[in-house]
Amino acid sequence: METSTPMDAKSTSTTTDPSTLTAGATTGPPRATERTPGAGPRSTRRVKAQLPFGVRWRRDWQMVLMMVPGVLFLIVFFYLPVLGNVVAFQDFQPYLGIMHSEWNGLQNFVNLYANPDFWDALRNTMILAGVQLLLFFPVPLAMALIVDSLVSNRIRRAFQTIAYLPHFLSWVLVIALFQQSLGGAGFVNNLLRQAGLDPIPFMTNPDTFPLLVVGQLIWKDAGWAMIIFLAALSAVDVSLYEAAAADGAGRWRRLWHITLPSMRTVIVLLLILRIGDILSVGFEQFILQRDSVGPGAAEVLDTFTYYAGVVGGDWSSGAAAGLAKGVVGALLLWGANSIAHRLGEPGIFQKRSGS
Repeated sequence: METSTPMDAKSTSTTTDPSTLTAGATTGPPRATERTPGAGPRSTRRVKAQLPFGVRWRRDWQMVLMMVPGVLFLIVFFYLPVLGNVVAFQDFQPYLGIMHSEWNGLQNFVNLYANPDFWDALRNTMILAGVQLLLFFPVPLAMALIVDSLVSNRIRRAFQTIAYLPHFLSWVLVIALFQQSLGGAGFVNNLLRQAGLDPIPFMTNPDTFPLLVVGQLIWKDAGWAMIIFLAALSAVDVSLYEAAAADGAGRWRRLWHITLPSMRTVIVLLLILRIGDILSVGFEQFILQRDSVGPGAAEVLDTFTYYAGVVGGDWSSGAAAGLAKGVVGALLLWGANSIAHRLGEPGIFQKRSGS
């Protein structure tokens, strides 16, 4: 009987295959565009930065030209109006203009915070924003999950078309439709009268106005907000569902352990954007219903700014309210993004690796 000795094992381990030597000799050093061991994103960025400007321009000039209209739109309608915030620190007079109006420092903000109407508008804004965040935000996600679970493509397309259409209607038409359906002389209250019941003031009750606003928002924009969640669902690997089904996981377990974790980054991103825009609950929707429910329920920061600045002629106070709203929104956005980073999510403003 032959037995292997340690020397035999050693000689066996040091024996090399000629094909391996040939493959290694022909491979050569890695190219500059490949990722080598120990080379991180910084080395990749360094290789790309070595290209001359002329080469990059000849390669990407079509994309740059396509981007020009969007950049001009942002500059003209978003960035240039920011310079008008200087009015918040002036006693602005339209006939004198910005250059000749007197400066009064922070007096406009002092007057704003001493105004009880501002605090009423802020309270209504926070209540409505909280109700919208709790009741509206999950609806597009649930609708996307329902559409993704539909087997028939015909039914799926029909559902998506019906859900998208209300987004393209103006708020004037949406409020008119709700008035014809739920108003005092609307369809529902006429049915209640015919049944011998008292009509219900759906459109004029200040106590239920937040629910009415959220219902209108869901009917109009939930279908359109579903698009981003559908795009995230399409990126989920189908093999994960097949493997989970083979292991005996039901529909709900696959939803909880595969679908929702795969969409977590998108959900956190949209939640951060919503928190940053939480003080902008809407303008047209509230100004159209302000007289029916009263300013005590429908006055928000946007309508307060309009009535104080445009209608009342106090342009400086209106600008101060708008600037305060923007600063608070920016702080909320930064805070939500920082919390997302602590939870391990990329958020909006991603950190560079190694910095």
